Amino acid sequence: MQLPDYDFMSDSTEQTSTRFVTFITPSLKRFDLAILTTNRFYGKKLITDLQSGRTAIVGQDDLDEEGYLEYAYKLTEEEAAELRQFLELVVGTVNFTD
Repeated sequence: MQLPDYDFMSDSTEQTSTRFVTFITPSLKRFDLAILTTNRFYGKKLITDLQSGRTAIVGQDDLDEEGYLEYAYKLTEEEAAELRQFLELVVGTVNFTD
């Protein structure tokens, strides 16, 4: 297949900021996270768990959604609650610019 056969929906480059953070929760669960800040995703963060390779787009509304972190990162309820507590400090409000 030749590249011209692809139907690109989007192709852009932008400057981003990435924060790498490692911490151990009170239940001794270790998290190694890459938190990418971008202009995409309406101000939400692109958060990768570097240990599992799982990535999710996370905003405050996602933190408020029951079961979201458990599903996205394959965590127990206790692990997700501890991760949520940290992410509350990191994830800001969603900004709709469209």
